[in-house]
Amino acid sequence: MTWISKTITVFGGLLLAHACYSAQEHAALQSFKAAATSTLTSSTPAASSLPVDIAIETIVATLITVLGLVLGTRPLRPIQWRVWAGKIEREGEEGFLGNNGEVEKDYMGNPFSYLESRPSFVDIRKQRKEFSQWVKNGGSQGKN
Repeated sequence: MTWISKTITVFGGLLLAHACYSAQEHAALQSFKAAATSTLTSSTPAASSLPVDIAIETIVATLITVLGLVLGTRPLRPIQWRVWAGKIEREGEEGFLGNNGEVEKDYMGNPFSYLESRPSFVDIRKQRKEFSQWVKNGGSQGKN
């Protein structure tokens, strides 16, 4: 994470903690008022809902925290294999540096390197011709 995303995430977390504390204090105050009014009167007190400012603060704090977390994530990799392999070939390790400046642990290099390094297909006709030449030469150890 960059320092901007960390700062935004911490700020959103502090706002969310304040909203939770305010909601808890509101609930405690309402239960205290309900206990005080129930001793004075025998009627059932009406339940009060959370104030609008606390609800708005909770929603805004959650959005700010999510924004900070999203800003701190790495860019997504391409979904198509050929696009991703092309990025690896063009950019190499520089394209897969993490936020800390190190190469990602799942970077494996060119995904097509195995295909490029495997042996080519066997030419049966060429081998048959070489074998017949070998037999004509008497099966000697040396090749022509």
